[in-house]
Amino acid sequence: MRLRISFTIALLLIASYGQAATQTVISYASFNERTAGALLVAEDQGFFRKQDLDARLVYVRAGNVALSALAAGESQFYFGSGTGVTLGAVAGGLDGVFVAGLVNRLTGTFVVHPQIKTPAQLKGRNIGVQSIGGGIWMITMLVLDHWGIEPKRDGINLRIVGDEAVLAQALATNLIEGTYLGYTFGALMKRQGFNVLADLASLKIPYQSTGVFVRRSFLKSSPETVEKVLRAMTQATAYIEKPENKTSVMTSLHKGLRLARFQDAEEGYELMRTLYERRIYPNADGIRNAIRLLGTSNEKIRQLKAEDLVDDRLVRKLEKEGAFERSR
Repeated sequence: MRLRISFTIALLLIASYGQAATQTVISYASFNERTAGALLVAEDQGFFRKQDLDARLVYVRAGNVALSALAAGESQFYFGSGTGVTLGAVAGGLDGVFVAGLVNRLTGTFVVHPQIKTPAQLKGRNIGVQSIGGGIWMITMLVLDHWGIEPKRDGINLRIVGDEAVLAQALATNLIEGTYLGYTFGALMKRQGFNVLADLASLKIPYQSTGVFVRRSFLKSSPETVEKVLRAMTQATAYIEKPENKTSVMTSLHKGLRLARFQDAEEGYELMRTLYERRIYPNADGIRNAIRLLGTSNEKIRQLKAEDLVDDRLVRKLEKEGAFERSR
């Protein structure tokens, strides 16, 4: 028997099936639980899809590549930090702004060879970074500054090596003698006998560690898309926080970070539950701290104002709606 429906209902059905999810590209350049963790969980648990987003996650080797894609319109979101590359891009004319802050403090570990016991013993050593001006470089510079160490004065050789997996391998093969590593890779190296010189969270250094960075022009033209991404991330961080989701979060880390063993994801999982902010406001104090450090050698960055690099209107809207309540 044929099903007969009205012309109006047919049009509505066609329209509903024909509606495509909003396509968006999200780039990130840090291969760790801090930056990639919430993104991986949001993708695996379908939080982007629930917001009617067709989100493509693109990992790139350095922040400058991600920012170039953002400037060219090839991506719409950059999940990154208030680094020299990011601030330099804004100082150079990019209309970029942080609309959210997922991690608003310095976190991770500084791992060194077993014979290095104090920060002073870093002088004259080879320290690995991913790129000059990038996130790992920025973290390294902030930590050295906190310890009163100036790389040029104290004979530190900053070696460009690669992402965290490559940095960990370089440390193990004596190519470098110290480096920043996220908690997952830091725990791996500690089990191999390397020394964790500091848990950076204990240093209480303000920093926009993982933020959501977009162009102001895109925020103006597509505020709904930006809001949907922020909602998806809020759902992901709430999901991570719940103990009953441990196995699935570890699965996302194990697969996404390409860890050798499933158990290697446990350290990162436990720390992810405390890394992410419940109220995901961008951190002007952390950006100001980066401007202070970078501005000593860059006049254009020195002229930046942290308040001009944040726009928290959408976060305030989400908070007013109760989106940050974990009981939902």
